[in-house]
Parts: sequence; C-alpha cells; structure tokens
Amino acid sequence: MRLLESRALPEGGFPARGGEPFRSDATAWAILALSRLDPAYSSLGSARDRLTTAQDPDGRVSMSREHEEAFWPTALSVLAWHGSQPHELHCSRGVQFLLNTTGQHRSKNPDDQVGHDPSIPGWPWIDRTHSWIEPTALSVLALRVAGHGQHDRVSEGIRMMLDRQLPHGGWNYGNTTVYGRELHPMPESTGAALTGLAGQAEQGTVARSIDYLQGEVDRLRTPISLGWGLLGLAAWDLWPSNGAALVERCVVNQARYGEYDTSALCLLLLAAVEGAGGAKNTLFPRVTHQHLSAIHPR
Repeated sequence: MRLLESRALPEGGFPARGGEPFRSDATAWAILALSRLDPAYSSLGSARDRLTTAQDPDGRVSMSREHEEAFWPTALSVLAWHGSQPHELHCSRGVQFLLNTTGQHRSKNPDDQVGHDPSIPGWPWIDRTHSWIEPTALSVLALRVAGHGQHDRVSEGIRMMLDRQLPHGGWNYGNTTVYGRELHPMPESTGAALTGLAGQAEQGTVARSIDYLQGEVDRLRTPISLGWGLLGLAAWDLWPSNGAALVERCVVNQARYGEYDTSALCLLLLAAVEGAGGAKNTLFPRVTHQHLSAIHPR
C-alpha cells in the first residue's frame, strides 16, 4: 500500500507510474483499491474530485482529453464514485453514458468466419468499434452496483459475454472461433467475465471456464492475469487455498521486473482484499494487513 500511496499526486489523483501525469484509469483503480483497504483514507475525496475533471458533459470518462474516443474508464469511474454523496451527479452521468452507449454491431451472417454473434450489444474499449469482454464485464459490474441490474443493457451484456464463452471453457478478448478454429482462452479475460457474470448466470453454464481458470491460476505470475484470475474465482466463492501465496509471489516479483503500474498494482490489491473478505482460510487476513501494507519491491 505504501507504494500506491507514494504515487498520489499533490493536486489529487494518480498517475500510471511515479513521476508521470494524472491518468483517469489509474485514479479510478486506486480509489477502488484504497477504499477497500481503508474507507477513511484521507486522499479518497481529492482523488474522486480529480477524476471528475476527466468527465465530459455527456458522462464519459476518457483516457485523456486527446483521446476522448477511448472512453472505457467510464465504468471504472462509476465504480469509484459510487457511494460518495459529493460525487453522485458525476456517477449518475457516467451511468447514463453507459446505458446509452454500445459498440458497433451487425447481424450475424451465415457465411461469417467468426464464431460469435456480432449482433449482441456489449461495450467497446474505444468509440465506434466492436464490443469486447473486459469493457463489457466492467460496464455490467458498474451498472449492477449502481442499481441498474435489471436494465436491458445489462441483460444484453450478460448475453454477449455468455455468447463469447469458448466451447471448451474460458474467454479471450472476445472471439470464439475463426475459420472454424477455436481460439485460446486468456486468464485475465476469463476472470473479468466470471466476475461480471457472478450471480447472473448458473454455475453450470460457466463450469468449464471455472475449471480452466482453476487449472491456470497456479501458473500466473503477472499482476493483471493473477489479479483478474483471483477476482473471477472469488466472485464464485472459489478463492484458492494458496491464493495468499500467489499474491505474495507476484508482489515479490517486482524486485526482478520493476514496480507495477498503478492499475495493475491496484487490481492485485483488490484481488487480495476479496480473498481476505470472502475466504475462511486464516492466511488471507495476513496477506491484506501484513504483506499488502508494505507492497514494494524488496
């Protein structure tokens, strides 16, 4: 946590890495992680305030003013503002943007060489592009948290994610087969989809994907793959018995590879907190309060 705190900008918000300028996605992830670790953390208000400066009048939160078409941080921002009374208006604007926005879609053609149904609306990373798994999972999560879980857009997002599930389990960025060949799953996409679908789909419909992720999690070394993988399993109350050790191993790897960027670091923190809160194993509280309080390369 000290590494994350050290990156807080004097004017509020967080950069991708120390010494860099404000980033909306990094700030939203930092708010989510810090609010779970310490709801009374002193910089949460200023970080949420700074995040409002990245919001356009139509409700979107983009990566930067120079790239307003890259509006995928909107869902993260809704999650970051949710529950904060001074930021209710900004949260509501973000929700309306998500409800009114979709990727580009078309009817399924029998001659298509891709296996998924391109007509089912989800959410894109970037304006005027197709919908993909991770931004759709984040948008479904944000709308559900904001009280719109029964909205048609959420139902469509859930249907879209289920349609993109690979026949043998798991998800990738959002395709299933190309020219009749099944593509490979990715742990980060699978974890994101399972997180978004928890409580919204029968476990039997995603059983193969859970099996895939459980088989992969021990081999994951990077914070994004491990973070989303653990979050996906925790969402189905399947936090692995060695989850704390996996997080600690990933933390220690910073000594070899360098400090993780803010978004990846926060995703790993959130995964550890979810494990500490949902699992019965006594190792998890030690991860949250001992290892993560000093998360820094050794």
